[in-house]
Amino acid sequence: MTRQGGIARVDLPAGAHRDTLAVREGLPRTPWGENSEALFLTSSFVHPSAASAAARFANEEEAFVYSRFGNPTVAMMERRLAALEGTEACIGTASGMAAILLLVMGLLKGGDHVVCSHSVFGSTIRLLQDFGRFGVETTFVSQTDVAEWRAALRPNTKLLFAETPSNPLTEVCDIRALADIAHGHGALLAVDNCFCTPALQRPRELGADLIVHSGTKYLDGQGRVVAGAVCADEAVVDGKLVPVMRSAGMSLSPFNAWVVLKGLETLAIRMQAQSARALELAQWLQAQPQVERVYHPGMSTHPQHALAMTQQGGVGGPVLSFVVRGTGAEAARRHAFAVIDATRICSITANLGDTKTTITHPASTSHGRLTEAQRQAAGIVQGLIRVAVGLEHVDDLKADLARGLATITA
Repeated sequence: MTRQGGIARVDLPAGAHRDTLAVREGLPRTPWGENSEALFLTSSFVHPSAASAAARFANEEEAFVYSRFGNPTVAMMERRLAALEGTEACIGTASGMAAILLLVMGLLKGGDHVVCSHSVFGSTIRLLQDFGRFGVETTFVSQTDVAEWRAALRPNTKLLFAETPSNPLTEVCDIRALADIAHGHGALLAVDNCFCTPALQRPRELGADLIVHSGTKYLDGQGRVVAGAVCADEAVVDGKLVPVMRSAGMSLSPFNAWVVLKGLETLAIRMQAQSARALELAQWLQAQPQVERVYHPGMSTHPQHALAMTQQGGVGGPVLSFVVRGTGAEAARRHAFAVIDATRICSITANLGDTKTTITHPASTSHGRLTEAQRQAAGIVQGLIRVAVGLEHVDDLKADLARGLATITA
């Protein structure tokens, strides 16, 4: 099948709000009348006749044929996420990195050029660099300097790739400005919306052509499964991405899709609550003498605070980072480890998006595979700690970090 355009849709009133779509969009109920969406754990689907099977495999008749191509549970998640992002279509993938891989394989070829921020997730940088072996070159530029993005354009530039806010420094790029640059050059803009999700930020409304997600993070929201997705126009999804998916098979499993589907129902509530806790924790950290700097878009001291408030619906998001004091890289690293190791509530893990607060040292985990020069360019210093705030009481989180901070002497 190409996509699910010919498969029945949920009968919802026109103009239903996003909060309603987050709970109701998907596929119609089966004849059994279930209220919670059905989980279709099947690798293949039975056809009424040989002729029907032939027509379906030839894309002449719309139906589910094989779960590597499409599955009802996955389709429900795709429809729901597309509705939240405001795009025509969505394609689920096995992980967030699989989503980026699918995007690159579907849209680019040898000889093409990409412009990307050097502040994106470390694995994204490595993946784009690896595609240099196949003739797809990438130029990495400042996350926040629009002029640098424009100057990096080449005649063969086909894609601009941004992640906003960035991981882990929460740098915010101007999506509308980048969209104008891309479209003026005949290129596409892809935005990784992992940190904000459509609950806070909708890149499509600002001109982005493709929105990338790691469903592993806030879309699931409880750290249970690995998943990814790309949201875009039907022409891009059907014409560019689905053919690659059929051949390469970086498919999202029905079970993981079902978990993300249910996570979307509480996404807006979680993002608001976790963002409020993150802002309060960031403001508290800024007042601690052992902390050199705090990064959170909701704080007025953040360099892109005004832009973030405009793009992110007035909310800073649930992720913050801070730098502990230390004379030299080794001392800063030692102090950062001491703060992390002293925590008893925060989970020491590089994942984020959980209802449980997570804490990590980016220089040795999420960005550990980069060279020191690449880390420095991205601002990933040894004293940097990233905290993805969950739903615990914020006073308990302050006490958890205070134990480690107390070990740092001036």
